[in-house]
Amino acid sequence: MPHAEQTPPVVHWSREEAGRDGTPLLVALHGRGADERSFSEIAPYLPEETTIAFVRAPIAEGGGYAWFENRGIGRPVAASLAASSGQLFCWLDAVAARHSSVSLLGFSGGMAMAGGLLLAQPERFASAVLLSGTLPWDAGLPEEPGRLTGVRVLWGRDAADTVIPADLVTRTGAWLREQSGAELAERTYPALGHAIGAGELDDIRVFLTGAGG
Repeated sequence: MPHAEQTPPVVHWSREEAGRDGTPLLVALHGRGADERSFSEIAPYLPEETTIAFVRAPIAEGGGYAWFENRGIGRPVAASLAASSGQLFCWLDAVAARHSSVSLLGFSGGMAMAGGLLLAQPERFASAVLLSGTLPWDAGLPEEPGRLTGVRVLWGRDAADTVIPADLVTRTGAWLREQSGAELAERTYPALGHAIGAGELDDIRVFLTGAGG
């Protein structure tokens, strides 16, 4: 479905434009209060053949940026999430065709944003890496059984991470395992906290290499 023309997001690319054609595209979405430059520090640990678009969230917050207004940690305001999704889908309409596949990677608030894109239009994405967060429940998105059939999903976190409310993590896990239809790889990382660690990055690299993107 076409989207109304919008101002494209600020993007930090992992490679020059001339080298992007035919490569897998990974759309990387940072956490609340961070930005595209700080998140791009993980680029050296990701597959070299992938073009990574580190995208800046649209809402200024805490010295960085956020993807949506919320009703509490991990609970997006539906209209705000939809507005950010619309901007990202409009941008993807302009850039995706030159790439061999499109995948998502989101951390914390970026996981909720990536999950929103995935639930809204799963057919766009080959795979998704969802880290230390929750899917965006009760935000008006489809969540019927089998919604993510055909999509490879890596869900990584520290089971003792207390930043995201436990009820949201439990609901996310139950849906991903039992209802989503996704080809799910679930990993937990003791003592990681609310962060991305070296062992996790190794698993992400292997996962994305297997996805071709």
